[in-house]
Amino acid sequence: MLKVAVGHSNDPDSQSAIDEVLEQCIRSLAGVTPQAGILFAAIDFEHSLILKQIHQAFPGIELIGGTTDGELSSVLEFQQDSLTLMVFCSEEIEIKAGVGREVSKNPVEVIRQAVDQAQGNSTTTPQLCLTVPEGFTASGVSILDGLKRVLGQNVPILGGLAADHWRFQKTYQFFRTEVLSDAVPILLFSGALLFSHSLASGWHPIGKKSRVTKVNKNIIYEIDDKPAIEFYRHYFGDLPPSAEYPLAVFDREEKHFFLRAANVFDEESGSITLFADISEQAVVQIAEATREDILAASQTSIRNAIASYPGSEPEAALFFSCASRRKILGTRTKEEYELAKSCLTKALPICGFYSSGEIAPLEQKGQTEFHNKTFVTLLLGTK
Repeated sequence: MLKVAVGHSNDPDSQSAIDEVLEQCIRSLAGVTPQAGILFAAIDFEHSLILKQIHQAFPGIELIGGTTDGELSSVLEFQQDSLTLMVFCSEEIEIKAGVGREVSKNPVEVIRQAVDQAQGNSTTTPQLCLTVPEGFTASGVSILDGLKRVLGQNVPILGGLAADHWRFQKTYQFFRTEVLSDAVPILLFSGALLFSHSLASGWHPIGKKSRVTKVNKNIIYEIDDKPAIEFYRHYFGDLPPSAEYPLAVFDREEKHFFLRAANVFDEESGSITLFADISEQAVVQIAEATREDILAASQTSIRNAIASYPGSEPEAALFFSCASRRKILGTRTKEEYELAKSCLTKALPICGFYSSGEIAPLEQKGQTEFHNKTFVTLLLGTK
C-alpha cells in the first residue's frame, strides 16, 4: 500500500504556512511516519526555515523540491505564492533522495553523484526518478541528458525545472534541510511501485514540416538552409516570433513531438533563441493553440494516464505544468486543475507546480524528453 498526504497553505508568513501544511499532513497520515516527500514553494518564502520545520516534524525524511511559478494541490487547487508538500509512506516501496551540486560545471559527473547518493547500499533497481532541477545556470536538456546517461534509457524521469515567477534571476532547489542553487535533487523509487504518466500541450502542428540546418544549443540560425527568421515570417509576416506559436519538434519516427518556445530573435543574424536546446537536423513545424485547446490538454493528459495505469486505482497524482501555460491562460489558469481533477473517479491526494520546463517521456516506455508548454500527469500506486 502507498499512503500519501498533502498539505497546502497560501499564508504569506513562512512559519504560519509550514505550520498549516504540516498540520494537514500529520492529520492525514494518522500516525504513520512518511519516508519521503516533495516540496513546491513560491520564491519569496524563507525556505531554510520551512525545511527545518519539515525535518523536525519528520526526522530523516528523504525530501526534495524547488521554487515555482505557481502551485497545485487537492487541498487548495491552483494558487500562486503558496507552499505545498506531498509525503509518501510505504513498506513496499523504497524512496531515496540524492543531490548533485554545481551542475553547470559537469552535468554528467554531478548527476552521477546524485544517483550514487540516492542508491546508496540499495540492491534494488530504480523504476522511476522524480526531479526538480536548476534551469537557469545549466540547460534543462543537458541535465536531462545527464540523468538518462547515468540512470539508463529505461528509467522514466519526470518533473520540472525550478522557477522564480518569471524573474529569470535565480531559482532554489531543496534537498533534505538544504536550500541550493545550480543543483539537481532527485527521488528514486523502487520496489512494488505501479505508475503511469502522460502529457499533452494543446498545441497542434500546422504548415509544412521543415528541418533545422544550423543551430547552437538553443539558438537556431537556419531552417531549411535559410535564416530562421524567414521561417517565422512566412507565417506571421513582420510580427516577432511569439511564445504562443512554438515549434513542434518531432521524434525520429515523426509520430510524436515536443515543444520549443521562441524567446527572442536577432535581426542581424536572422536567428531565433528558444527557451531550450534543439538538435541540428530536427524536423519542426509551427504549432498553434487556442486557450480552450490548452485547457483541454490537462484532461487529455490525465485521461491517458488513467487509461494506461497498470493497477486498479492509483493512490496519488502529481501534475507538472508550464509557466508559459499559466501566463497565456492568465485568470483562467485555475480551470486547468479543475478540468484535470474532473477526470478522476475518486478523490486523490494531488500535488504539482508550474515550472520553467517539463520533463517526461513522450509515451509509456518511451524516451524521456524535455518539454515547453506541456501538462504532465504522473499517477502512483502499489502492486
